[in-house]
Amino acid sequence: MNKQRRKTINELIEQIELLKNDVELVLNEEEEYRDNIPESMTDKYEIADSACSNLDSALNSLDEAMEYLEYARDGE
Repeated sequence: MNKQRRKTINELIEQIELLKNDVELVLNEEEEYRDNIPESMTDKYEIADSACSNLDSALNSLDEAMEYLEYARDGE
């Protein structure tokens, strides 16, 4: 891989890191919201819990994308 493509991959990795930070902020806010829902509001709790699960999955996918980009950059 040439220098320019490595540079592009490094920039993509940096962008994913920024995106991960944003998703983590939203996840933390949603977890706090979910954890403060009264027991009587089970529907809202389930919706918030599902959102937390999906946000966590998104974070895992971003981690995986970064790994593949690193493998591509490093020739693994």
